[in-house]
Amino acid sequence: MLRFTVRRLLYSLPVLLVGSFLLFWAVRTVFDPLLKLRAIRDPEVIARETERLGLNDGIFTQYGRWLTGFLSGDWGVSSRTEGSVRPMIESALTVTLQLLVWGVVFATIAAVLIGVWSAVRQYSFSDYALTGLSYLGLALPAFWFGLVLIQFLAVWPQQAFGWDKPAFFFIGLSSPGQDPSFIDTARHMVLPVLTLTVGLVAVWSRFTRASMLDALSSDYVRTARAKGVPRSRVVWNHALRNAWGPLVTVVALDSALLIGGLLVTEQVFSIPGMGRLFLDSLLAGDVFVLLPWMVITGAAVIILNLLADIAYGLLDPRVRVA
Repeated sequence: MLRFTVRRLLYSLPVLLVGSFLLFWAVRTVFDPLLKLRAIRDPEVIARETERLGLNDGIFTQYGRWLTGFLSGDWGVSSRTEGSVRPMIESALTVTLQLLVWGVVFATIAAVLIGVWSAVRQYSFSDYALTGLSYLGLALPAFWFGLVLIQFLAVWPQQAFGWDKPAFFFIGLSSPGQDPSFIDTARHMVLPVLTLTVGLVAVWSRFTRASMLDALSSDYVRTARAKGVPRSRVVWNHALRNAWGPLVTVVALDSALLIGGLLVTEQVFSIPGMGRLFLDSLLAGDVFVLLPWMVITGAAVIILNLLADIAYGLLDPRVRVA
């Protein structure tokens, strides 16, 4: 397993290198780093900034200079805020990971319970009901569902009971002017985590159900039942253990994509995460933020994909790494 991990890491480096160059070339082609200065129409200022940024050099020279700075921790200065890019991305990434971890944990637990229940009771009323709810969860737009949660769980209860504050906050992840506490953070996290969890459970529960049905129909499960092994042990110790592998892969890959894909949820609840940072930078044409943002999200996909493969091998003894 150690050799496999090292080999996969070595394979991932060229992929990340080529991918970062293609992103650099695409961003440099589409966006103009001097867009704000061109509005001033001062040729001397534009020429001086062009020389300072090395925009007259070849694309490979520019990429090499940018990559060297990125690896050394110098990610440049945002043209939108005129602040250092690295603290902006680190802060946004911390916020997104905080939201993502809670959402993935709750979604995984719920998806496993629902998927196992549906598989064990295949074609029963509860199976059909959970299937219908899963399709409903898939059909609910995140922005609409988030607004519904705000109205039903925050605004209306406060108005009905005359509370000074809503039961759940829906702006940001902390109250302004207050020291962060667990209770305050939890009250801010409930609605966005619930919005995220519903969509994930809808997909992952169906995946768990399919994996469990495949495991329950396998020879080793039939053998365990024939030997008189209790049903609960057959389901949780035998079938679920072998159904975990594909689910872990899906969870890891979806989590990697969600690092930069929580734009709607973050926008609805005014959360300053990676998705909102990308949207603000994209609208402003801030290439100095877009490039590191894309590299970080791309690296997250590669790393979590590697972790998913390792976990698959550890969970399923039938998987052999050559």
